[in-house]
Amino acid sequence: MTDKEHILDEDGPFLTTKEAARFLKLKPNTLEKMRVYGGGPIYRKHGRHVRYHIDDLNDWSNLRKKDSTADE
Repeated sequence: MTDKEHILDEDGPFLTTKEAARFLKLKPNTLEKMRVYGGGPIYRKHGRHVRYHIDDLNDWSNLRKKDSTADE
């Protein structure tokens, strides 16, 4: 079972900041800063809790595909 399948089986499509960071191979602090300054994946507020939908994480990552360092 992959990390993605494991996360989806246990928690559904919504991830905490820590889980989303692990999925993206980032530090949770990085996602927290992105929420303040922008540029990060779309997130949702469920009450006072921040949640990331797995599809939004994949969409955000896909927008960052590069095939050359000249793609800046």
